[in-house]
Amino acid sequence: MSGFENFGKRETMDAADRMECGICWHVYDPAEGDPVWQIDIGTAFPDLPPDWRCPNCDAPQEKFMRLGDGR
Repeated sequence: MSGFENFGKRETMDAADRMECGICWHVYDPAEGDPVWQIDIGTAFPDLPPDWRCPNCDAPQEKFMRLGDGR
């Protein structure tokens, strides 16, 4: 499955899914959280605040896609 198949579909996400920005390729990894936005380690992408945006390019959450299973 490619990441684009889940583009913007939060309801099918697993809590450990890593998400990649489709604009700048920044990866949001729940295992790391987001120090820029002060997001705690372990916060799943669907649990991010509604106003959270890419810390690298300011893209909205809708521009993120789920990375494949290959970690």
